[in-house]
Amino acid sequence: MKAVIQRVSHAQVTVDGEIVGSIDAGLLVLLGVAKGDTTEDAGKLASKIARMRIFSDDEGKLNLSLEDIAGGLLVVSNFTLCGDCAHGARPDFTNAAGFEEARSLYHEFMGLIQNLGITKCESGRFGADMQVSLVGDGPVTIILDTDSL
Repeated sequence: MKAVIQRVSHAQVTVDGEIVGSIDAGLLVLLGVAKGDTTEDAGKLASKIARMRIFSDDEGKLNLSLEDIAGGLLVVSNFTLCGDCAHGARPDFTNAAGFEEARSLYHEFMGLIQNLGITKCESGRFGADMQVSLVGDGPVTIILDTDSL
């Protein structure tokens, strides 16, 4: 699994003109599920994101977690994170998990993150054409890949 994590002061996802997920201060996570990803991968990634200390404390140091600030989490499925751009000008998405496998792990990830105590957890709509808007905070952007966790 791959995740691009952005610290935000606000983020939302719209599908067909309807806001389907929205948070204020917290994290926007673009989540890609690759072929062969497992429940264990989802658990490792959820735990890492929930514990990451990437919010500033009173001294301006990145020392607080999402839970510490009672922040929100907006998770958006994004198969293009699994694209291979090594050859040619068009990405190859054959490494992305199939629809059913990816949907299952995406929903599993959402459940795991909520079980870790993240109470404000929103999502996009899996498989939909989504418009994502955000107001970045920092900017702070982290890229995680379960292959290296």
